[in-house]
Amino acid sequence: MRENEIILKKELAPETYLIKVRAPLIARKAKPGQFVIVRASEDCERIPLTLIDWDPIEGTITLVFKVVGASTLELGKLNTGDVLHDLVGPLGKPAEIKFYGKACVIGRGVAIAAAYERAKHLKEAGNNVTAIISARTSSLLIYKDEFRKVSDRLFIVTDDGSEGTKGYAADLLKNLLSSGERFDVVYAVGAATLMRTVSEATKPFKIKTIVSLNSLMIDGTGMCGCCRVTIGGKPMFACVDGPEFDAHLVDFEEFRARIHMYDEEEKLALKFMGEGMHVKAGD
Repeated sequence: MRENEIILKKELAPETYLIKVRAPLIARKAKPGQFVIVRASEDCERIPLTLIDWDPIEGTITLVFKVVGASTLELGKLNTGDVLHDLVGPLGKPAEIKFYGKACVIGRGVAIAAAYERAKHLKEAGNNVTAIISARTSSLLIYKDEFRKVSDRLFIVTDDGSEGTKGYAADLLKNLLSSGERFDVVYAVGAATLMRTVSEATKPFKIKTIVSLNSLMIDGTGMCGCCRVTIGGKPMFACVDGPEFDAHLVDFEEFRARIHMYDEEEKLALKFMGEGMHVKAGD
């Protein structure tokens, strides 16, 4: 097998793919919470993707992505046997995985895969894990069977009520907290709105809450400043200071504005490519 070769590709949901890539050096050093930066071809943008799984013996890493723009569209065209143009990692600060007691892990859409990575490692550390996964509709839910294996309780939420509870993950969390449920740590990953509403739900109860900020990135080393975020009133960079931060300190309004600042350009890029694909940002 060749370096950066895709040895497995699966469609998990419409326009959502899992790829397993040969990357022995990254697999050997990867830690929970870290990510890689990928380019499908020389002309593509650099795409940050969370490390979902890795096998240092097999020398592979697992990535999950959704086609939402021109570069992820190009990545989605690659198949088993194809080689990524370049792959850099592991990047970012490793997560703090330890025994907290009761943990709640929340993920939405494609980020359910990243939530699974966290639930798996928290469970291995001895925590009691409650998981809440959500999506617009049932066809977009992924990793359900995997979550059942690593969580003590699994709640499924869909916007349209097509599976599980109708509504939103943060509302379900609020209901649990208002009924007297308490957690020692809450981890949330997904769209900015999800992470902000989860943070607002846990703040009155002073529950330690961690979010993974999926900022726009270019170099992944803190040099370009593209992934700048404001944490506790101070500027930081998601690529080297994160990507995980204390949710109660994140300026979510600024974060959301920055990640959506090129949405129109993405739509134009897709139109230029002639794909006629509708992009809904932040899903």
